[in-house]
Amino acid sequence: MFGCLSEPVESTPRDPPAASIRNVFLGLSARMNDDYSRETRQGLGTTRACPGSFTGAASRHIGKFEQANHGTLFLDEIGDMPILMQAKLLRVLEEGQVERVGGDRTIPVDVRVIVATHRNLHDLVKKGVFREDLYHRIYVFPLSLPPLRDRDGEIPALVKHFAAQVCEVNGWKPKVFLPEAIQELQRYSWPGNVRELRNMVERLLLLADGAVDAALVRLALPAGDGDVQVMAPVQSGSLAERTDAFEREQILAELKRHHQRMTDTARALGLERSHLYKKCQALGIDLRAMRSGGA
Repeated sequence: MFGCLSEPVESTPRDPPAASIRNVFLGLSARMNDDYSRETRQGLGTTRACPGSFTGAASRHIGKFEQANHGTLFLDEIGDMPILMQAKLLRVLEEGQVERVGGDRTIPVDVRVIVATHRNLHDLVKKGVFREDLYHRIYVFPLSLPPLRDRDGEIPALVKHFAAQVCEVNGWKPKVFLPEAIQELQRYSWPGNVRELRNMVERLLLLADGAVDAALVRLALPAGDGDVQVMAPVQSGSLAERTDAFEREQILAELKRHHQRMTDTARALGLERSHLYKKCQALGIDLRAMRSGGA
């Protein structure tokens, strides 16, 4: 992850308010004409409703730069911004003012701009998909954030934060992550970085009956760093049904990896052999069929 703190558009003192937006141009394709025209206008200045000006025009929208006036504006994934929008952004950064759609005057803005991207902007400039003048305009104070695998010492604090956050949002009773569970999480390479860790914390809280231990972490993590398997989430059913589906998928994967050897599979899952048999029976896993090649 790469981020930059651009010079403020103006140099006057600013107050605390800040506006934060996700780049609205990700994934635009065939519908780009109307939506892009509208979002470009809303993104920089203020859109005033004009009947017929664009589909869905019905109200006046304050643009992001005006919202962030005397504060900070965060632009995420700027490397995915269309070239036309880059030109408009550069103009605002250079001139320190925006022009409302349908308006007859410009409006000065005082905004500190922070941008972030997971892409290499220098390479994008060479390829001609990112403006060189904008690159130099925003490249004032760059910060490079190392991947999570290179700062595993932060994982305990992140797990504690995400666990508290997830429990509060869902109204769940807090659960403890045992030190052995944290160690297992620190051994993983986290190709999805902090977002993946946050999702894993939620999954572990969903599966845990009590404290989260190392066995549960091994069950939830992909089988190997070099063979990451992305599991499609169960989209319907009760919480118990979704949990059963997840457990069944994990047990089947471990059985296959250990060639249906129950002792090795139970050890890998942190279960007693007898418990594993009961789990298979409860989840409808036909061990005879698997051993005969029928599943």
